[in-house]
Amino acid sequence: MAVLPIRVLGDPVLHSPASAVDEITPDIRALVADMYETMDAAPGVGLAAPQVGVALRIYAYSYVDDDEQPWRGEIINPVLWMSPPEPGSPDPDDESEGCLSFPGERFALRRADHVLVTGIDLEGADVRIEVSDWRARIMQHEFDHLDGILYVDRLSDGDAKVVQKIVRKRGWGKPGVSWMPGVDNLEG
Repeated sequence: MAVLPIRVLGDPVLHSPASAVDEITPDIRALVADMYETMDAAPGVGLAAPQVGVALRIYAYSYVDDDEQPWRGEIINPVLWMSPPEPGSPDPDDESEGCLSFPGERFALRRADHVLVTGIDLEGADVRIEVSDWRARIMQHEFDHLDGILYVDRLSDGDAKVVQKIVRKRGWGKPGVSWMPGVDNLEG
């Protein structure tokens, strides 16, 4: 297993839809193992294959809730169903999220409160996950990556202007920019 560099906003693999996985091979298993190691080193609660430069429809997640209950897994070729988000502006205290491909920043974003995700796991077994609240946010965020969408693409106009200033200041927004968890500090 290895920690992989994480691509930053502007890299083409982050802005294009990923391809379906046709077969679970040893290379796919190794990729998922590396994704877990990378996600843990970052640290993050989710990581999609495009974030490590692989344009495949795979994401991994790892979250420990307030009751110290671990929730960890991977989904290959996911399909997402969600309830409509509540109308209104997001609450910056309860609805802020960050992204390993836009490190060091958090913005409020309204998401659906309940989702259902189906797909398969590394054994080819069917996966069905129905979750709410923070776990639903993780599922939506990672699924967006598979469609070439970063959460900052969904922000309001005011926050989108702040994002553009950060991109210019840090030299992001172009191909080939990445960071290495455990080595690089891209915050602030």
